[in-house]
Amino acid sequence: MSLDEVQDARTPDAPADTPKKSPGSWAALRPLLLRMHFYAGLLIAPLLFLAAATGLLYAGSWQAEKIVYSDQLTVARVGESALPLSEQVAAAKAAVPEGKVTGVAPAPEADATTRVVMEAPGLEEGQTRTVFVDPYTADVRGQLTTSGDALPLRAWLSEFHSSLQLGEFGRNYSELAASWLWVVALGGLALWTGRRRGRRADLVLPDRAATGRRRTLSWHGTVGLWSVAGLVVLSATGLTWSKYAGENIGQLQDSLGGATPTVSAKLTPGSDSAGGDEHAGHIPQTPSGGTPRTEGMEMPPPAPTADVGIDRAVAAARAAGVTEYLQVTLPAKGKGYVVKEKDKQVPVHLDAVSIDPADGRVMDELRFADYPLLAKMTRFGIDLHMGQTFGLVNQLALAALAVALMFLVFWGYRMWWLRRPTKDRRLSVGRAQPRGAWRRLPVTVLLPLVAVTAVVGWFVPLLGISLVAFLVVDLTLGFVARSRAKAPTPAA
Repeated sequence: MSLDEVQDARTPDAPADTPKKSPGSWAALRPLLLRMHFYAGLLIAPLLFLAAATGLLYAGSWQAEKIVYSDQLTVARVGESALPLSEQVAAAKAAVPEGKVTGVAPAPEADATTRVVMEAPGLEEGQTRTVFVDPYTADVRGQLTTSGDALPLRAWLSEFHSSLQLGEFGRNYSELAASWLWVVALGGLALWTGRRRGRRADLVLPDRAATGRRRTLSWHGTVGLWSVAGLVVLSATGLTWSKYAGENIGQLQDSLGGATPTVSAKLTPGSDSAGGDEHAGHIPQTPSGGTPRTEGMEMPPPAPTADVGIDRAVAAARAAGVTEYLQVTLPAKGKGYVVKEKDKQVPVHLDAVSIDPADGRVMDELRFADYPLLAKMTRFGIDLHMGQTFGLVNQLALAALAVALMFLVFWGYRMWWLRRPTKDRRLSVGRAQPRGAWRRLPVTVLLPLVAVTAVVGWFVPLLGISLVAFLVVDLTLGFVARSRAKAPTPAA
């Protein structure tokens, strides 16, 4: 939360920084927290600022795409009744004859268009071609290259937020920021609440009577206090889909029985892929020319000989209670229809069913109420992070957190600048907390602290690696400082 809440005991305002309990564990731990907080804030703050700035842009992308792509997303005139989905899909296929339809999202509202999702030549991995069809007239309102359900603007800003558009290498920046955000936030919370103050109101409200560095610290501390819960949630949820920590989190969640379930769309019962990704289904084919398959290779299930069509499949799903904001995945080889709800706003509608294309019967169903608790928490956390759970309110809250974090970084650097020795003629910066704070820790505190740090550093690898790097830099600077202090002064 703070870049430099360091308060030297020799300064006039030392009594305000005196811990409430002295001597004791907190009195010994506080200098260590101050030093870690200083270095973490100083070195990681630029990444936090970038993450906050790009996150602010992403928070606004939900409303921006409604404006930018209004022609594609809305119809010119609301009709009396919608045409069958099959006719709307046919219109989309006529507009993109080279595309292969993989999914359909029926118009969720009266003035919205239907989205027909296609695989098409020339698209990058993860991208699809989405055609927007007027459900009343089957007129094509436009087509866009999309990533999942994100239109081009939001897709670009999402990638910018997660990787600065630098690919896999760029993802390290956002994971490093998320890895340290909760540490800096909780450390700053402990330092701020542990300060001795004359008025209780100064804990939660800025001290308007303060001046200079104290005024900056007051704003930094109180804004950080009000923001800390949201920042920790953003950090934790951001880590869930990071590259390194996210893998560890996923393995832990699976081991605790909290894996996110999926509806089974397999046409052949008992297959080991039942319950897998409904977007899969392309099983290795026997080589052309009748060459015998390799021993042990499973023959692909036969393609369905009959198809009830998308309209009957959606009708069957609605009859099974899957009704809100639908996403229909068309049958792939060996798979049936999958009809999912995708309304992530509270109260969420995320039920799903699979439909046999031969006769329209429901093969499997999955209710969000039956998700394991950890899977529900993961789903809510990710959707909160993305600004979906509470709609516009959620997005405004994310924007406020992003602005708060940027101000916290600015105030932290300002405090660092204000602590510089003003009598020095050379350019200088603020002092850090003196070294050796860990040596004053009781063994009963030091050993558990080291153990916890090691476990967290292993579980969140970029946090552990960067912490080791900080220690190496700090030890190097300490060695250089001691060497200079021992160097003999040249004679005049």
